[in-house]
Amino acid sequence: MSSETFSHKPRVAVVFGGRSSEHAISVVTAGAVLAAIDREKYDVLPIGITSDGRWALTADDPARMAISDRRLPNVADLAESTEGGVVLPVDPTNREIVYSEPGSVPKALGEVDVVFPVLHGPYGEDGTLQGLLELSGVPYVGSGVLASAVGQDKDYMKRVFASFGLPVGPYEVIRPREWEQDPAAARKKIVDFAGEHGWPLFVKPARAGSSMGITKVDDLSGLDDAIEEARRHDPKILVESLLRGREIECGVLEFEDGPRASVPAEIPPVTAHDFYDFEAKYIDSAAGIVPAPLSAEETARVQELAVAAFDAASCEGLVRADFFLQNNGEFVINEINTLPGFTPISMYPRMWQESGVSYPELIDRLIQSALHRSTGLR
Repeated sequence: MSSETFSHKPRVAVVFGGRSSEHAISVVTAGAVLAAIDREKYDVLPIGITSDGRWALTADDPARMAISDRRLPNVADLAESTEGGVVLPVDPTNREIVYSEPGSVPKALGEVDVVFPVLHGPYGEDGTLQGLLELSGVPYVGSGVLASAVGQDKDYMKRVFASFGLPVGPYEVIRPREWEQDPAAARKKIVDFAGEHGWPLFVKPARAGSSMGITKVDDLSGLDDAIEEARRHDPKILVESLLRGREIECGVLEFEDGPRASVPAEIPPVTAHDFYDFEAKYIDSAAGIVPAPLSAEETARVQELAVAAFDAASCEGLVRADFFLQNNGEFVINEINTLPGFTPISMYPRMWQESGVSYPELIDRLIQSALHRSTGLR
């Protein structure tokens, strides 16, 4: 890490919203971060990205960013203007943020010292925003381009994990060209997979999160609808077999001496939902158990695997690693999230709270880590 020091309060741009189907959850996450960030220590600039990709100055009003009466928030309702846009110069010698509106002289908003991206899904969590910030020379919270891209694409994520010897469950991938050119052959590929591993299957977008677009398919009759639902979010889809066991999560946070794992959590069976889907996570607030009721040996094993996954994907800053503890006592890694949710009910901050790192301290540690990490090759 570099030893950069500041003669002023570091300026943090919290960037949220975005073009993915997880737009609303990103807004909720930003609200939680804005409410907890230490204003005595940092100047804060909230920047929302609308669903169509416009960067907008937004109200610094966490209360308006929460889910209310099952209504999901969005950046368009928070933007100070329907036309004005924020521009981050792609120039590593200039961190000056500029705001412009049609027919008006562009207005300089000052320099930004670090970006805290709380975008989920494509166009934010997948390496695209990270690449822009690398070109701009602006430090940012979280993983770099490669790790972000790997963490977003469940196909390549599993390939990386398998190459490092991490336990991965059975899966199949249907790429866009396969479905578009020969849907019958693509369907047969899935049916053959079911014949080998059994029903039910989970059909999901390969590059989405927050349980968006996932369908549990019990037999052949529901397969086509599940494929179309997944393809609404991503033309590349992933098919996974049902792994019977317990859902266990573990947080990883980068400290000065390297990454450490939190106490793990367990996602209990959700009786009102077929699985731990979007509604269970964010609308009905399914409660995880923190810490997970595991033996000392099981806890140590899942923590070891979580840090190994962090290292395998070359992650930085933070990761939430999700596992299945199978009935045979073996862990299988399901996926990692390089920018996990920070909503008030999110598991990542809850696990670290139980591990002795409070929510404000967690945010401060992530910002400080980013401030002292250079952009570029490292």
